[in-house]
Amino acid sequence: MSTEMNLLQSEWTKLRSVRSTYWTAAVATLASIGYGIGICARTAYNINHGHQDPHGLDATLTSLNGLYIAQVAVGILGVLTISSEYGTGMIRATLCAVPQRRTMLAAKGAVFALATLIGGEILSFTAFGIGQALLASAHVGVSLHDPGALRATIGGGLYLTAVGLLGFGIGALLRHTAGALSAFFAVLFALTAITDLLPTNWRNVVINYLPANAGNQIFNVLRPHDALGPWAGLSVLCLYALAAIIPAALLIERRDA
Repeated sequence: MSTEMNLLQSEWTKLRSVRSTYWTAAVATLASIGYGIGICARTAYNINHGHQDPHGLDATLTSLNGLYIAQVAVGILGVLTISSEYGTGMIRATLCAVPQRRTMLAAKGAVFALATLIGGEILSFTAFGIGQALLASAHVGVSLHDPGALRATIGGGLYLTAVGLLGFGIGALLRHTAGALSAFFAVLFALTAITDLLPTNWRNVVINYLPANAGNQIFNVLRPHDALGPWAGLSVLCLYALAAIIPAALLIERRDA
């Protein structure tokens, strides 16, 4: 087995052998599927009993609403994937085994991204399937053949992966769990509040380019006319992740473990 494959296998063993992986996976599952079921069941009930007008309902987004909560768990796991090794001092053993620091960082990020992508797509498609079955009772359910539904459902997993890599990049850059988590929440959520301080015409432009607002367009079928397109929005979110990962990769060679 090649050195690269050994490294990838080692990083996969680390990822699946720590409790934080299972705890965050459980939270993400409960959020994306459980919360989605609750929202879809309530929506179907309200429509059937005349409490809600189905006109303009984004049925796909309704079933994927749990991703807004799941992203928090995925981002936290992204931070912990790298910062926990610095916190425990295990990073020294890792770097002794793999002196090529950027190779180690790339392998760790690749394993995390692949695991998150697979898990995210499973969660997204499961939430969509169960949610649409519930919405069908109110005759507002859609299928993957409907315009935008397949792209949005695939996009749910892509979105979670991009958010996870944002957390990973911040964790690799700051190397301290508490500080990295604070920075992650600030970038993903607090920036939106800060834009409220801007003049209205500036805010209306800037807010579309914030990471969560831009990225979540990928799993919206009905979107505001002034919002970024789905793939453009996801690309903006990926740029935020790269803005953390690239400096981390440049600095890792210059820092002490």
